[in-house]
Amino acid sequence: MRDPYDVLGVPRSASAAEIKKAYRKLAKAWHPDHKPDDPTAQEKFAEIGSAYDLLSDAGKRAQFDRGEIDAEGKPRFQGFGGGQGGPWGGGAGAGGPWGQRGQRFDYEFSPGGPFGGTRTRSGVGGDDILDELLGAFGGRRPRSGAGFGGEPPKGEDLRAELTVPFRDWARGGKQRVRLPTGKELDVSVPAGIEEGKTIRLKGQGSPSGLGGEPGDALIVIRVAPDPEFRAEGRDVRVEVPITIYEAVLGGKVRVPTLDGAVEMTVPAGSDGGRILRLRGKGIGKKGAAGDLLVELRIALPKNGDPRLTALAETLKEEAPYDPRS
Repeated sequence: MRDPYDVLGVPRSASAAEIKKAYRKLAKAWHPDHKPDDPTAQEKFAEIGSAYDLLSDAGKRAQFDRGEIDAEGKPRFQGFGGGQGGPWGGGAGAGGPWGQRGQRFDYEFSPGGPFGGTRTRSGVGGDDILDELLGAFGGRRPRSGAGFGGEPPKGEDLRAELTVPFRDWARGGKQRVRLPTGKELDVSVPAGIEEGKTIRLKGQGSPSGLGGEPGDALIVIRVAPDPEFRAEGRDVRVEVPITIYEAVLGGKVRVPTLDGAVEMTVPAGSDGGRILRLRGKGIGKKGAAGDLLVELRIALPKNGDPRLTALAETLKEEAPYDPRS
Protein backbone atom coordinates (compact mmCIF):
# COMPACT_ATOMS: atom_id res chain seq x y z
CA MET A 1 0.00 0.00 0.00
CA ARG A 2 1.08 3.60 -0.58
CA ASP A 3 2.21 5.87 2.22
CA PRO A 4 -0.91 6.32 4.41
CA TYR A 5 -0.25 10.06 4.71
CA ASP A 6 -0.35 10.32 0.91
CA VAL A 7 -3.49 8.20 0.72
CA LEU A 8 -5.36 10.52 3.09
CA GLY A 9 -3.70 13.64 1.71
CA VAL A 10 -2.46 14.91 5.08
CA PRO A 11 1.03 16.00 6.23
CA ARG A 12 3.00 13.95 8.74
CA SER A 13 2.38 16.67 11.30
CA ALA A 14 -1.42 16.29 10.99
CA SER A 15 -3.39 16.00 14.22
CA ALA A 16 -5.68 13.08 14.99
CA ALA A 17 -8.68 15.32 14.31
CA GLU A 18 -7.30 16.33 10.90
CA ILE A 19 -6.69 12.69 10.00
CA LYS A 20 -10.21 11.73 11.02
CA LYS A 21 -11.71 14.61 9.02
CA ALA A 22 -9.75 13.63 5.90
CA TYR A 23 -10.83 10.01 6.26
CA ARG A 24 -14.51 10.88 6.62
CA LYS A 25 -14.42 13.03 3.50
CA LEU A 26 -12.60 10.46 1.35
CA ALA A 27 -14.57 7.45 2.62
CA LYS A 28 -17.83 9.14 1.76
CA ALA A 29 -16.60 10.24 -1.67
CA TRP A 30 -15.20 6.81 -2.61
CA HIS A 31 -17.84 4.53 -1.11
CA PRO A 32 -18.69 1.93 -3.79
CA ASP A 33 -22.40 2.68 -3.48
CA HIS A 34 -21.63 6.30 -4.34
CA LYS A 35 -19.59 5.28 -7.40
CA PRO A 36 -21.37 2.16 -8.72
CA ASP A 37 -19.88 2.57 -12.21
CA ASP A 38 -16.25 3.03 -11.09
CA PRO A 39 -14.44 -0.35 -10.93
CA THR A 40 -11.63 1.19 -8.88
CA ALA A 41 -13.91 2.48 -6.13
CA GLN A 42 -13.79 -0.69 -4.03
CA GLU A 43 -9.98 -0.81 -4.08
CA LYS A 44 -9.66 2.91 -3.38
CA PHE A 45 -12.18 2.71 -0.54
CA ALA A 46 -10.30 -0.17 1.07
CA GLU A 47 -6.99 1.67 0.74
CA ILE A 48 -8.46 4.74 2.46
CA GLY A 49 -9.75 2.56 5.29
CA SER A 50 -6.41 0.81 5.76
CA ALA A 51 -4.55 4.12 5.83
CA TYR A 52 -6.88 5.54 8.44
CA ASP A 53 -6.72 2.36 10.49
CA LEU A 54 -2.95 2.71 10.79
CA LEU A 55 -2.80 6.46 11.41
CA SER A 56 -5.70 6.53 13.85
CA ASP A 57 -3.79 4.18 16.19
CA ALA A 58 -1.23 6.32 18.04
CA GLY A 59 1.08 3.36 18.66
CA LYS A 60 1.09 2.12 15.08
CA ARG A 61 1.49 5.63 13.74
CA ALA A 62 4.57 6.13 15.91
CA GLN A 63 6.00 2.80 14.76
CA PHE A 64 5.39 3.76 11.12
CA ASP A 65 6.98 7.19 11.61
CA ARG A 66 10.07 5.51 13.14
CA GLY A 67 10.22 3.08 10.22
CA GLU A 68 9.55 0.03 12.38
CA ILE A 69 6.48 -1.08 10.38
CA ASP A 70 5.47 -0.51 6.78
CA ALA A 71 2.25 0.95 5.38
CA GLU A 72 0.54 -2.43 5.72
CA GLY A 73 1.49 -2.72 9.38
CA LYS A 74 4.17 -5.36 8.79
CA PRO A 75 7.41 -5.13 10.81
CA ARG A 76 10.40 -3.99 8.81
CA PHE A 77 13.75 -5.75 9.06
CA GLN A 78 16.17 -3.19 10.48
CA GLY A 79 19.48 -4.98 10.21
CA PHE A 80 21.60 -6.96 12.62
CA GLY A 81 22.58 -4.07 14.81
CA GLY A 82 26.32 -4.33 14.15
CA GLY A 83 26.30 -8.11 14.43
CA GLN A 84 25.09 -8.09 18.00
CA GLY A 85 22.82 -11.03 18.48
CA GLY A 86 21.56 -11.42 14.91
CA PRO A 87 18.01 -10.42 13.96
CA TRP A 88 16.70 -11.33 17.41
CA GLY A 89 19.60 -9.91 19.30
CA GLY A 90 19.48 -7.52 22.19
CA GLY A 91 22.27 -5.13 21.20
CA ALA A 92 21.82 -1.50 20.28
CA GLY A 93 20.36 -1.09 16.84
CA ALA A 94 19.08 -4.64 16.74
CA GLY A 95 16.25 -4.93 14.24
CA GLY A 96 13.59 -7.44 13.34
CA PRO A 97 10.31 -7.93 15.09
CA TRP A 98 11.91 -7.99 18.54
CA GLY A 99 13.19 -4.43 18.30
CA GLN A 100 15.71 -2.78 20.59
CA ARG A 101 17.27 -4.77 23.45
CA GLY A 102 15.24 -7.85 22.70
CA GLN A 103 11.90 -6.13 23.37
CA ARG A 104 9.19 -7.33 21.03
CA PHE A 105 7.21 -4.63 19.23
CA ASP A 106 3.59 -4.53 20.37
CA TYR A 107 1.61 -4.76 17.17
CA GLU A 108 -1.41 -6.67 15.94
CA PHE A 109 -2.77 -7.61 12.58
CA SER A 110 -5.53 -5.16 11.72
CA PRO A 111 -7.20 -3.61 8.67
CA GLY A 112 -3.88 -1.98 7.74
CA GLY A 113 -2.20 -5.38 7.44
CA PRO A 114 -2.65 -8.40 5.26
CA PHE A 115 -5.02 -10.31 7.55
CA GLY A 116 -8.07 -8.05 7.40
CA GLY A 117 -10.22 -7.24 10.41
CA THR A 118 -12.01 -4.02 11.23
CA ARG A 119 -10.74 -2.55 14.50
CA THR A 120 -7.43 -1.34 15.92
CA ARG A 121 -6.27 -1.94 19.49
CA SER A 122 -6.73 1.69 20.49
CA GLY A 123 -8.36 4.79 19.10
CA VAL A 124 -11.38 4.90 16.82
CA GLY A 125 -11.52 2.26 14.11
CA GLY A 126 -12.62 2.87 10.56
CA ASP A 127 -15.87 0.95 11.10
CA ASP A 128 -16.93 3.31 13.89
CA ILE A 129 -16.88 6.24 11.50
CA LEU A 130 -18.32 4.15 8.65
CA ASP A 131 -21.36 3.41 10.80
CA GLU A 132 -22.04 7.16 10.78
CA LEU A 133 -21.30 7.62 7.08
CA LEU A 134 -23.21 4.71 5.63
CA GLY A 135 -26.62 6.15 6.49
CA ALA A 136 -26.32 8.03 3.19
CA PHE A 137 -25.98 4.70 1.35
CA GLY A 138 -28.74 2.68 2.97
CA GLY A 139 -26.47 1.35 5.74
CA ARG A 140 -24.73 -1.23 3.53
CA ARG A 141 -20.97 -1.55 3.76
CA PRO A 142 -18.83 -3.61 1.38
CA ARG A 143 -18.58 -7.25 2.36
CA SER A 144 -15.16 -7.83 0.84
CA GLY A 145 -11.96 -6.04 0.01
CA ALA A 146 -8.69 -5.37 1.80
CA GLY A 147 -9.04 -3.53 5.05
CA PHE A 148 -12.76 -4.25 5.55
CA GLY A 149 -13.55 -7.90 6.17
CA GLY A 150 -16.90 -9.49 5.39
CA GLU A 151 -19.63 -9.44 8.02
CA PRO A 152 -21.45 -12.55 9.23
CA PRO A 153 -24.80 -12.97 7.46
CA LYS A 154 -28.01 -11.61 8.94
CA GLY A 155 -30.77 -13.85 10.16
CA GLU A 156 -33.78 -14.60 7.97
CA ASP A 157 -36.53 -12.01 7.57
CA LEU A 158 -39.99 -13.04 8.74
CA ARG A 159 -43.17 -12.05 6.88
CA ALA A 160 -46.66 -11.64 8.27
CA GLU A 161 -49.93 -9.97 7.28
CA LEU A 162 -51.81 -7.59 9.55
CA THR A 163 -55.49 -6.87 8.84
CA VAL A 164 -56.44 -3.55 10.41
CA PRO A 165 -60.07 -2.52 11.08
CA PHE A 166 -61.05 0.34 8.78
CA ARG A 167 -61.60 2.87 11.57
CA ASP A 168 -58.28 2.07 13.25
CA TRP A 169 -56.52 2.21 9.88
CA ALA A 170 -58.06 5.60 9.07
CA ARG A 171 -56.87 7.12 12.34
CA GLY A 172 -53.59 5.18 12.73
CA GLY A 173 -52.11 3.77 15.92
CA LYS A 174 -50.75 0.64 17.55
CA GLN A 175 -51.83 -2.80 16.34
CA ARG A 176 -50.84 -6.28 17.53
CA VAL A 177 -49.40 -8.76 15.04
CA ARG A 178 -48.37 -12.41 15.42
CA LEU A 179 -45.26 -13.60 13.57
CA PRO A 180 -44.94 -17.11 12.06
CA THR A 181 -42.84 -18.05 15.09
CA GLY A 182 -45.74 -17.24 17.42
CA LYS A 183 -44.07 -14.11 18.74
CA GLU A 184 -46.39 -11.09 19.07
CA LEU A 185 -45.34 -7.50 18.44
CA ASP A 186 -46.91 -4.05 18.55
CA VAL A 187 -46.85 -2.27 15.18
CA SER A 188 -47.31 1.48 14.70
CA VAL A 189 -49.63 1.76 11.69
CA PRO A 190 -49.56 5.19 10.00
CA ALA A 191 -53.00 6.69 9.39
CA GLY A 192 -54.22 5.80 5.90
CA ILE A 193 -51.18 3.74 4.89
CA GLU A 194 -51.69 2.26 1.43
CA GLU A 195 -53.04 -1.28 1.55
CA GLY A 196 -50.39 -3.82 0.63
CA LYS A 197 -47.54 -1.67 1.90
CA THR A 198 -44.92 -3.32 4.09
CA ILE A 199 -43.78 -2.08 7.49
CA ARG A 200 -40.27 -3.23 8.43
CA LEU A 201 -39.46 -3.94 12.08
CA LYS A 202 -35.67 -3.98 12.37
CA GLY A 203 -34.11 -6.87 14.26
CA GLN A 204 -37.42 -8.67 14.94
CA GLY A 205 -36.81 -11.53 12.52
CA SER A 206 -34.95 -14.81 12.96
CA PRO A 207 -31.56 -14.76 14.74
CA SER A 208 -28.40 -15.42 12.76
CA GLY A 209 -26.80 -18.76 13.38
CA LEU A 210 -23.36 -17.31 12.54
CA GLY A 211 -23.22 -14.38 14.92
CA GLY A 212 -24.67 -11.75 12.60
CA GLU A 213 -27.53 -9.38 13.23
CA PRO A 214 -31.04 -10.82 13.45
CA GLY A 215 -33.31 -10.47 10.45
CA ASP A 216 -36.28 -8.10 10.22
CA ALA A 217 -40.01 -8.62 10.49
CA LEU A 218 -41.87 -7.54 7.34
CA ILE A 219 -45.52 -6.72 8.05
CA VAL A 220 -47.89 -6.43 5.06
CA ILE A 221 -50.87 -4.18 5.80
CA ARG A 222 -54.44 -5.17 4.85
CA VAL A 223 -57.55 -3.11 5.57
CA ALA A 224 -60.80 -4.74 6.71
CA PRO A 225 -63.92 -3.31 4.98
CA ASP A 226 -66.41 -1.34 7.08
CA PRO A 227 -70.22 -1.67 6.81
CA GLU A 228 -70.70 2.12 6.92
CA PHE A 229 -67.58 3.85 5.62
CA ARG A 230 -65.52 3.66 2.47
CA ALA A 231 -62.33 5.53 1.61
CA GLU A 232 -62.01 8.01 -1.26
CA GLY A 233 -58.41 9.16 -1.10
CA ARG A 234 -58.04 10.94 2.24
CA ASP A 235 -61.82 11.46 2.44
CA VAL A 236 -64.37 9.02 3.82
CA ARG A 237 -67.89 8.59 2.38
CA VAL A 238 -70.90 7.56 4.44
CA GLU A 239 -74.59 7.31 3.46
CA VAL A 240 -77.12 8.80 5.89
CA PRO A 241 -80.86 8.11 5.48
CA ILE A 242 -83.24 11.03 6.08
CA THR A 243 -87.04 11.25 6.01
CA ILE A 244 -88.88 13.07 3.27
CA TYR A 245 -89.97 15.58 5.89
CA GLU A 246 -86.32 16.34 6.76
CA ALA A 247 -85.48 16.60 3.08
CA VAL A 248 -88.28 19.14 2.49
CA LEU A 249 -88.19 21.07 5.75
CA GLY A 250 -84.57 20.59 6.82
CA GLY A 251 -83.42 19.79 10.36
CA LYS A 252 -80.74 18.16 12.46
CA VAL A 253 -79.79 14.51 11.97
CA ARG A 254 -77.29 12.16 13.64
CA VAL A 255 -74.33 11.29 11.44
CA PRO A 256 -71.79 8.51 12.21
CA THR A 257 -68.10 9.52 12.03
CA LEU A 258 -64.86 7.68 12.67
CA ASP A 259 -64.80 9.23 16.15
CA GLY A 260 -68.48 8.70 17.05
CA ALA A 261 -71.83 10.15 16.02
CA VAL A 262 -72.34 13.93 15.70
CA GLU A 263 -75.28 16.18 14.83
CA MET A 264 -75.40 17.77 11.40
CA THR A 265 -77.85 20.26 9.93
CA VAL A 266 -79.63 19.21 6.74
CA PRO A 267 -80.66 22.26 4.71
CA ALA A 268 -84.33 22.52 3.69
CA GLY A 269 -85.05 21.28 0.19
CA SER A 270 -82.19 18.74 0.13
CA ASP A 271 -82.33 16.20 -2.67
CA GLY A 272 -81.48 12.56 -2.22
CA GLY A 273 -77.84 12.07 -3.22
CA ARG A 274 -76.78 15.52 -2.00
CA ILE A 275 -73.28 15.53 -0.45
CA LEU A 276 -72.61 17.44 2.76
CA ARG A 277 -69.03 17.78 4.00
CA LEU A 278 -67.71 17.58 7.55
CA ARG A 279 -64.19 19.01 7.61
CA GLY A 280 -61.37 17.07 9.27
CA LYS A 281 -63.45 13.94 9.87
CA GLY A 282 -61.71 11.82 7.25
CA ILE A 283 -58.52 9.77 7.14
CA GLY A 284 -55.54 11.04 9.13
CA LYS A 285 -54.65 12.68 12.40
CA LYS A 286 -55.87 16.04 13.63
CA GLY A 287 -54.77 18.89 11.41
CA ALA A 288 -53.98 16.58 8.50
CA ALA A 289 -57.16 14.52 8.14
CA GLY A 290 -59.40 14.48 5.10
CA ASP A 291 -63.14 15.17 5.21
CA LEU A 292 -66.23 13.10 5.82
CA LEU A 293 -68.55 13.12 2.79
CA VAL A 294 -72.13 12.65 3.97
CA GLU A 295 -74.38 11.42 1.17
CA LEU A 296 -78.07 11.99 1.91
CA ARG A 297 -80.47 9.20 1.04
CA ILE A 298 -84.21 9.85 1.29
CA ALA A 299 -85.94 6.91 2.97
CA LEU A 300 -89.70 6.46 2.60
CA PRO A 301 -91.76 4.69 5.25
CA LYS A 302 -91.30 0.93 4.93
CA ASN A 303 -95.01 0.10 5.18
CA GLY A 304 -96.28 3.24 3.47
CA ASP A 305 -98.06 6.23 5.01
CA PRO A 306 -101.62 7.09 3.90
CA ARG A 307 -101.12 10.77 4.77
CA LEU A 308 -97.99 10.95 2.66
CA THR A 309 -99.76 9.18 -0.20
CA ALA A 310 -102.69 11.62 -0.03
CA LEU A 311 -100.34 14.61 0.05
CA ALA A 312 -98.47 13.29 -2.96
CA GLU A 313 -101.74 12.84 -4.87
CA THR A 314 -102.78 16.41 -4.07
CA LEU A 315 -99.45 17.85 -5.09
CA LYS A 316 -99.50 15.84 -8.28
CA GLU A 317 -102.89 17.30 -9.21
CA GLU A 318 -102.36 20.88 -8.05
CA ALA A 319 -98.65 21.57 -8.54
CA PRO A 320 -97.07 18.95 -10.78
CA TYR A 321 -93.38 19.26 -11.59
CA ASP A 322 -90.88 17.25 -13.63
CA PRO A 323 -87.32 17.18 -12.19
CA ARG A 324 -86.03 15.90 -15.53
CA SER A 325 -87.18 18.97 -17.50
